[in-house]
Amino acid sequence: MTRNGFRAEEIDTSRPHPARIYDYLLGGKDNYEVDREAGDRLVDVAPEARIGVQANRAFLQRAVRHVVGAGVRQILDIGTGLPTSPNVHEVAQEVAPDVRIAYVDNDPIVNTHANTLLTRSAATSVVLADLREPRAILDHPDVHRVIDFDQPVALLLVAILHFLSEADHPGQIVATLRDALPAGSYLVLSHATGDFADRTDTEEVYKNATATMNLRDRAEVERFFDGFELLEPGVAQAPFWRPDATPPRGSAEIGFYAGVGRKAR
Repeated sequence: MTRNGFRAEEIDTSRPHPARIYDYLLGGKDNYEVDREAGDRLVDVAPEARIGVQANRAFLQRAVRHVVGAGVRQILDIGTGLPTSPNVHEVAQEVAPDVRIAYVDNDPIVNTHANTLLTRSAATSVVLADLREPRAILDHPDVHRVIDFDQPVALLLVAILHFLSEADHPGQIVATLRDALPAGSYLVLSHATGDFADRTDTEEVYKNATATMNLRDRAEVERFFDGFELLEPGVAQAPFWRPDATPPRGSAEIGFYAGVGRKAR
């Protein structure tokens, strides 16, 4: 690990990166031809992919509004991806202007874009670090600059854990992060699944990317919430987690589980 917490020696634009594929599917411009090609292949094998990432983004916004409305004033967003407006801090600070956010991602390009957007904000920090090293994230000085782990924190792991294989021990990683959070904290999580359609081919798309895709079923996703009390409606498809509008056509096939849990003690 470098002093910035990033595993790679340099930015790799020769292979698609999940954050840049996601940006492309959302209609963003911070991506390369290799990312766009991967995104197009993803849509070919999973036609609901575009509305899926939009539904996931909408879930994130609803969940952030909920946890901030419940009184949380600190957010640790790991795997933040490329900043797409409205960003987490924009959504959160509409509810409560004093919310502080630490953004964490392992892509230097994400880090550069986020720092450019957030240089004027003392209430945010941007950290280049890898989810596979949760202790390094928790100990990072730029995380501690805005996050007080003696007070409730909303931990965001949105569309990130499916890029960890079982060899990465994702359950242990989530447990390490959970154990650092005080009572009253929240876990906001979404995860790709093949429960609603055979999406084995989506894993193939990511085999040459900088991170592989690892689909998990509902029971596996629910286990990430061990130590948290799931809010209603529990783990649900992203469009159906407390929707604030009618879910779009095709939502029943969207392969994203989503949920929010509260740490009681």
